Amino acid sequence: MSVARPARSLLSRGLAATGSKAGIAAPTPRCHAPFHNSAPLAKRKPRFKNIRAEEMGLVTPEKIDEFTKEKFPQYTPEELEVLRKRYTPEQMAALEAGEAAIDPKDLTIQGRIRTDPYRPLYFDDFSRILPIVDKQPRPHPPPPEKVRFMSEEEHAGDLEKTVENLIPKDVNFEGMTEEQIQGVLAEKVNFDAAEAKFFDEGSTLVGLDKPSNSALAPSLGKNLRGVTGHYKAAVDPEDKGLDDEGTFHDLKRKTNLNVRDIIRLHGNSKTLVLRHVTNQTRLGKIQRFWVLAIAGNGNGRLGIGEAKSVELPAATSKAKQLAVRNMQPIPRYENRTIFGDVEAKVGATIVKLESRPPGFGLRASHRLFEMFRSVGIHDIAAKMPRSRNPMNSVKACYQALMNQKDPNEIAIGRGKKLVDVRKVYYGGNVL
Repeated sequence: MSVARPARSLLSRGLAATGSKAGIAAPTPRCHAPFHNSAPLAKRKPRFKNIRAEEMGLVTPEKIDEFTKEKFPQYTPEELEVLRKRYTPEQMAALEAGEAAIDPKDLTIQGRIRTDPYRPLYFDDFSRILPIVDKQPRPHPPPPEKVRFMSEEEHAGDLEKTVENLIPKDVNFEGMTEEQIQGVLAEKVNFDAAEAKFFDEGSTLVGLDKPSNSALAPSLGKNLRGVTGHYKAAVDPEDKGLDDEGTFHDLKRKTNLNVRDIIRLHGNSKTLVLRHVTNQTRLGKIQRFWVLAIAGNGNGRLGIGEAKSVELPAATSKAKQLAVRNMQPIPRYENRTIFGDVEAKVGATIVKLESRPPGFGLRASHRLFEMFRSVGIHDIAAKMPRSRNPMNSVKACYQALMNQKDPNEIAIGRGKKLVDVRKVYYGGNVL
């Protein structure tokens, strides 16, 4: 909107006032034009209809008293007689004092009765606890903060004190033979129950009475009851002594292989790439070894694994175990070559694999040669027209072997039957 319009209105009002003094008084025109460019809007209507207070209830003293008598009634004489039979006079006095201290009208006005589906099933019965709504009770108190395990000397002293307490005090053992002493102890003392109580209910912790000035935690000791078998895996009798140290325990659990097969695959695995890597930190340069290894069973399964460690043997062992764990099935045609030609690219390295007839052999670089021999491929040709990075070449070759097109899957997708001509015309005699 232009500014000239309200200016004209003000000017016309001034001119009209000047003309009225000379002649007949003229009515002063009003300026109805707004001084802003927003469109005038009427009062907006609310989206929801207003509810009157009378419709909500509990606004008059009569309705408040009616609701209070319905929801919070007083105890009847019959109910008080029943309570007196159950509680002591002191408890009844406390109950009556509590009822007199709380005004039911306050509960009506200030209280809230839940109607949601997650409300407690009871209204004023707090004698039982619901674990979903209420706080769960703690049956056992929390252990003390300053505790430690017994040392070997304290454990021996505790055992000696327990044995001394078992010896009956009313028997004089002087002058008795060893057989008589054994008979008296067998009659007076139940050693089986005492042993079970000592090892099952006895505590292996002792409190720290004096503050410690050392930042190191006390040693756990060698033989502690209740701790055996928790920190070191027990020897599996199925291993037949091949893995008593538990080196392949985790790998056996993840691959579901026996230790003999794992040791054979671990021994036949190859280390293809070895590099020195350096990590720059605020403490300086930290040098580590990076190892890339492969593992295969020679019958259509191949896996690769990579690991880093400060020590070379640790990195090599970890990479070989990862290779055994990551073994995947590789499709093979006639258990000697691949299906057609495959190509894969990792970084700037491209690996092209081509199937070859029987007797062609393995014509590839030394790293790919080891991969083909581990998986059980005997006739294949591999080319790398671009970069020959060791790590990328191994990963690209593995990716190419995994991405082969299976003719059976293509035939199933097209709804046709696939027949191998070599097996049909040569009577199944395949080289």
